[in-house]
Order: sequence, then C-alpha cells, then structure tokens
Amino acid sequence: MDRLLANGTVNAAQSGEGPPLFLFHSLLSDRASFDAIVPELEKSFRTIVPELPGFGRSRAVQGGLAAVADRMAEAVKDAAGGAPAIVLGNGYGGFVALQMAIRHPAIVSKLILADSGAAFSEPGREAFRNMAKVSRDKGLQAITDVAMRRLFAPEFQQRHPDLMRDRREAFLRTDPEMFRAACDALAGLDLRAELAAVKVPVLVLVGEHDEATPPPMSHELAAALPRAELKIIPGCAHVPQLQAPRQFLAALEGFLL
Repeated sequence: MDRLLANGTVNAAQSGEGPPLFLFHSLLSDRASFDAIVPELEKSFRTIVPELPGFGRSRAVQGGLAAVADRMAEAVKDAAGGAPAIVLGNGYGGFVALQMAIRHPAIVSKLILADSGAAFSEPGREAFRNMAKVSRDKGLQAITDVAMRRLFAPEFQQRHPDLMRDRREAFLRTDPEMFRAACDALAGLDLRAELAAVKVPVLVLVGEHDEATPPPMSHELAAALPRAELKIIPGCAHVPQLQAPRQFLAALEGFLL
C-alpha cells in the first residue's frame, strides 16, 4: 500500500505490522531493489520503502544531500509517529540515512548502512563527476553500462538477463537533473568529522566485490562510528539485497531483533 509522507512530498510503500523499519534505496536503482527482502521483513516489522526525493512520485528537493536528509527525516517522523525507527540505507540511501542520523539524532534507534561510507576517494569522486558530465552531455542512456557495472559484476549480469533488463529500465526512469545533483553532492561529500556524533548501534554491510563503494569505505566507516559492527557479504557487489537476498537477510539477524 502506498502512502504520502512529509506533507505529500514523499511517496512510500508500507506493509506488515510491528516496529517501523525504513529502507532507503540507492542512486542507481529504485525502491524495487528491496522487493526480494520485504516479504520476510514485513513478518516482524512495519516496513516502509520510500522513493527518495526526485525518484518516482517523490518530489525533488533543492539544497544537496543535507536537504534530502531533512526531507527524509520529516517522512520518517511522519510514518513512525515520532517514535525512533530503524533505518536501512543502500548506497546513496545509506549516505542519506547517515546524514539524517547526524542532523536528526533522535529519529533513529538503529542504522544499517549497506555499501555506503562517509567519504569517497579521489578516484571515486572523479567517477561521480564523470557520470554527471556524460549524462548532461549525452543523457542517461550513455552511462547505463557504467551504472550497471557499478551495481553488478559482469558475471552476475550475464547470468540474470531479465533482472538486468529490469534494472536498466529502472535506471533510465531516473530524473536526470536529480541524478546529476546527487552525483555532485556525493563527489563533494565528507562526513568523517561528524561520525562520532552517531551514538546509535550501526551495522555496516558491504558486498565483497562492490566497485561503487569499495569495502575500504565500509572499513573506514565502521572504525569511526562509536557503536558499529562490520560484515562483508561474500560474492556480492553494490546491491546485495537484490543479488543474494537470503545472505543479506542472514547478515541482519541478531541486529534487527
């Protein structure tokens, strides 16, 4: 069931009963990337999967990642009724969730940051600048192969042609202006000095073969957070919940409940 949050600006799917659990999707994907794990999570949680600002039917917001985080804080407060919530973010959604927890510390009871980090290396920053430039000059179609490679290893793509067709179509539905703004925000992002302020328990997950947010970013993130645990998901890349949902759910056991 879809519902509108944050004064009608954020569209979210909601299912299940129990404590609120929010799932924030990545930049190169959409909320459907959680479809394989929601049926299990909704058995124990009221699972809320928003479309981040600028995606789907959620209204875009100006002001960089901080403004996106503030908008999502409003949505979380709205859906959770003011109670602290568990927030799981994948990739870009992880950066949004982390920024939200820094700016609105009372909102989150636990964080799960999957294939995310606090800052990119210079090659990582340059990759975002390049994607923004090529998409501006030639359109999203011109970077679709690059985007898919950042999400999935080539062998996985070859074994799952139907899934890859679906993921390519989802990426091409992304709002180009929002995509470029997000790339610019991530290219300049550095939250490392603020990590000590995140006092809630954090589970840091990363796919062993993630090229978009490589494992060293997760190691750095977990080391700087006061209450963090790090788990590597073998054989996976940037969206492990889609690539290996059972492994991903197994990694959450013991932390969620």
